[in-house]
Amino acid sequence: MTASDRIGAGPVGVGVVGFGWMGEVHARSYQRVRHHYPDLPLVPTLVAVADPAPGRAPAAAARYGFLSSSPDWRELIADDRIGAISVTAPNFLHREIGEAVVAAGKHLWIEKPVGVGASDARAVRDAAAAAGVRSTVGFNYRAAPAVAHARELIAAGDIGTVTNARIRFFSDYAAHPDGGLSWRFTRSHGGDGVLGDLASHAVDLGRYLLGPLSALVADTSVIIPARPTVSGAGSHFSRADGPPGAVENEDYVSALLRFASGARAVLEASRVAVGEQNTYGFEVHGTTGALSWDFRRMGELRVSTGADYQDQSYRTVYATAGHGDLAAFQPGAGIPMGYDDLKVIEAAGFLTSIATGKPHGPTLDDAVAAATALDAMSESVRTGGWVSL
Repeated sequence: MTASDRIGAGPVGVGVVGFGWMGEVHARSYQRVRHHYPDLPLVPTLVAVADPAPGRAPAAAARYGFLSSSPDWRELIADDRIGAISVTAPNFLHREIGEAVVAAGKHLWIEKPVGVGASDARAVRDAAAAAGVRSTVGFNYRAAPAVAHARELIAAGDIGTVTNARIRFFSDYAAHPDGGLSWRFTRSHGGDGVLGDLASHAVDLGRYLLGPLSALVADTSVIIPARPTVSGAGSHFSRADGPPGAVENEDYVSALLRFASGARAVLEASRVAVGEQNTYGFEVHGTTGALSWDFRRMGELRVSTGADYQDQSYRTVYATAGHGDLAAFQPGAGIPMGYDDLKVIEAAGFLTSIATGKPHGPTLDDAVAAATALDAMSESVRTGGWVSL
């Protein structure tokens, strides 16, 4: 079966590679997507799940209704029942699995950052283009209806010419010194630390709202230099008590960004920010107004527009049916959405792209652009200077 055979209406068998938290989110998204998008031309069926951790794949199959399970992702690649695969495995596996998925003519939904550097992301992108398959990438925060509305206001000039922005992704998931030394804290398996994890989202949000980057300068630090080692398939949320091991990648990054439009931005990301639980968001300032969004108040956009300049206040605008995909989830303003809903939007875009043969939502080109910026941040830290993009 070729990629072209899998474009159009009807059922599509899906597989999930890697079944930690994000694998579960993908499985739930496939199960829910037709509830929210009843006119979606493709009906996803959970065919197979793969994960090498002992017992994890069979447990996932029993819980979510996959028809089969395996410890080896290669069995999903060879399975003719499967037309699309989600890759939620650790970063160091993204390139190998992603290239194998598309080479087999299967469509690809892959989590960011698509490898351990821009070269990996480019390789997967180029392989998908050569195979003629559709793909999407897990930059889910741009799917929030309030963020979509912010983009519309910026594009319409409602805040004038954008002058500067602040993008912040602060989390405390690794703030405890007993947080286990999972794959995320090693160069060989995770690549960058908070760069690939949280700053990749921040870069994508900046590009989504303000357009392409032109240059940046960055600084990073390792705040907790050693962590207890873990045995088995511990996640980066887990505590551990094994012998200490070195943290090989950064906990914190700050960067100054220049956009091709002339706008400037400050970007900060931390995985060890005590007191901050998923404090993700942005502030965008223009010559006549400003916008502000906090992920934890996902359905709200703070907007300052008008002609007063000085003493011009913000007002809160609640996402409503005309903003992004809110109408697929809630009938009116002020009814909250959740994190998993953003992944359902991603699933709908992915399946729509398969059905239509056209991209819907973030693509591998966006992954390459984000990874290129992250590589530039690492280069800036190494050289101590600005890096052009």
